[in-house]
Amino acid sequence: MNTPILFYLTELLFPRLCVVCGDKLIEQEQWICLHCLHHIPRTNYHLEPNNRVAQLFYGRVQIEYATSFFYFSKGSKYQSLLHSLKYKGMKELGEEIGKHFGIDLLQSPEFSSVDVICPVPLHPSKEKKRGYNQSWWIASGLARQMQKELSDNNLKRVTATETQTRKSRFARWQNVEGIFELREPEAFSGKHILLVDDVVTTGSTLEACAQTILSQTNAKVSIVTLATA
Repeated sequence: MNTPILFYLTELLFPRLCVVCGDKLIEQEQWICLHCLHHIPRTNYHLEPNNRVAQLFYGRVQIEYATSFFYFSKGSKYQSLLHSLKYKGMKELGEEIGKHFGIDLLQSPEFSSVDVICPVPLHPSKEKKRGYNQSWWIASGLARQMQKELSDNNLKRVTATETQTRKSRFARWQNVEGIFELREPEAFSGKHILLVDDVVTTGSTLEACAQTILSQTNAKVSIVTLATA
């Protein structure tokens, strides 16, 4: 059976649907349709240094810049994008959206000048249970689009923590204090590291990661997340 026939037969039996609106995808679309991608509620914070995401870290940790790709609210159709990425095994969705995010970040001299892209790690036990780290897939898409080095094993989570859901800001901070380490600390010395996570709420996990990286000589940290509430 030739490839075009096989493709259309597969599409007939197992149609590919947009994770946001549920409409059938055309051949050139991956995971999300062009209409939903075009209307994703972008923050454009990468063009606004003193934005709301950056302000989360003021007085807490010294970062260079921070941004999120889009806004989401509970119950919105774009929440399903995050849910599909994090809980439904659609890890490649993170890479696809990461590529589009990378296009935006390349418009900003501040973000386009980073040296290394580093995903926030999961504890090995949690990653084994889920089967993947969604932040790694987002970071992979960013690294490919921005043509930057991807560091996927230097920053490690050494302690498993309870879920952050429903914790207060102070409780979230306590929950992640001292849980990250660097395998090769000198590898981040003198580098501008771009930390990547899926969602930012209070920023406690990202703060803990940044503090660990900033313990190295002349290291700098910027932060990006796929979404902000």
